Amino acid sequence: MADILTESDARELSQRILSHTTADGAEVRLRSGLDGNTRFAVNQITTSGEVIDTEASVSVRFGARQASVTFNELDDASLASAVGKAERLAQLAPEDPEQMPLMGPQEYAAVQAFFEDTHQLSPERRAEAVQAVVSAAAQAGLVATGFLPRVAGATAVANTNGLFAYERSTLASYTTTVRTPEGDRSGWAGATHNDWTRMAAPEVLADRAVTKAQQSARPVAVEPGPYTVVLEPTAVGNLVQLMAFGLGARAADEGRSFFSRRGGGNKIGEQVADVRVTLYSDPQDPDLLQRPFTDEGLPVNRTVWIQDGVLVNLAYDRYWADRLGRAPVPLAGGIKLAGETGTAADLVSTVERGLLVTRFWYIRGVDPRTISYTGITRDGTFLIENGRITGAVKNLRFNESVVAMLNNIVGIGAAVRVVASESGGLGAAVAVPPLVVRDFHFTSVSDAV
Repeated sequence: MADILTESDARELSQRILSHTTADGAEVRLRSGLDGNTRFAVNQITTSGEVIDTEASVSVRFGARQASVTFNELDDASLASAVGKAERLAQLAPEDPEQMPLMGPQEYAAVQAFFEDTHQLSPERRAEAVQAVVSAAAQAGLVATGFLPRVAGATAVANTNGLFAYERSTLASYTTTVRTPEGDRSGWAGATHNDWTRMAAPEVLADRAVTKAQQSARPVAVEPGPYTVVLEPTAVGNLVQLMAFGLGARAADEGRSFFSRRGGGNKIGEQVADVRVTLYSDPQDPDLLQRPFTDEGLPVNRTVWIQDGVLVNLAYDRYWADRLGRAPVPLAGGIKLAGETGTAADLVSTVERGLLVTRFWYIRGVDPRTISYTGITRDGTFLIENGRITGAVKNLRFNESVVAMLNNIVGIGAAVRVVASESGGLGAAVAVPPLVVRDFHFTSVSDAV
């Protein structure tokens, strides 16, 4: 069997698994491919690994009872054993009153998310990318740490009602933090995409991180309070991706969400953000390139959540959609905040006095009813005076509503794909522009680097 299942291989393996069940219904999920990463610290590689695997999950149901088993031994005896175990567990499981029937065959959007250059990002090529960053850091008398993960594989979903979905994809990210040997200054840079050739070159990332570390010398403390901020795309992505947790229609309809309307119902059709805000998901967008189906095989197409500041859609799972007599709307396909033109540097020139934020760290929820979070700036926070950066400032803790942020926009740059996760690992696709935001609330100063 190939390292990455072909569509015909995935179809054949799915049918072999399903042929072993006598349950009322069953579905199979398959994932195959390569998963590799390289880590480095103190200007040297610390670990590098590559895993090749094919994993299957079978879920069977008897009436409203259901159970799943995941396995990666794919001979006929192992398939039969896994299905038998799932059937025994299902008969012991409690009934699920919200279980939906298995779907039949579906139509899916065509997404080209597999790129051979990413597929061929071998340990040797990853080591070359690490060397580009490490060399630049060492020449500047600094030390670099970073993470370069890459996946290349195929995913398939099939069930006993005739549904079958298949897609191949690749994804890589590269992040680095550069510090002084004493650890008192820090700079960060990162990039991610399905296509390695569309990511910023390692030399570019090195220059960004080294420059920020050098500029972070002798930081001064500024008074906490509301500031005009220039948020670089990564900082914007850190927060905008959290909007997804508030986009569920059920929570809104049941009064548990920012998008709940006072007196009942939800805020679809109401102005919830600045008129320049358009937020959408689209697996075919070149900046997103996500799987065009959910884990159960529901098609994922372009969905606009906020259009010109107006809430136009919420996410409806199959159960809630069926209860309300409407079509389901999956929360999938990545998240993109539409941009205009310009970089963060261009936006800095428009600010008389404020702060430039590279990214946020240790982000935690405060209040889901206002989509509020707290966290700390990190790896490059600078004072802006008369349209230029005049020095580094100590990191600050923020306490802010993402919705308030999207209502206080002063300027918008061009949208780019960002590494939105705090860990720097692979995650859902997020594409956002840099923003100028007024009255962004900082609550305290942090001596953390």
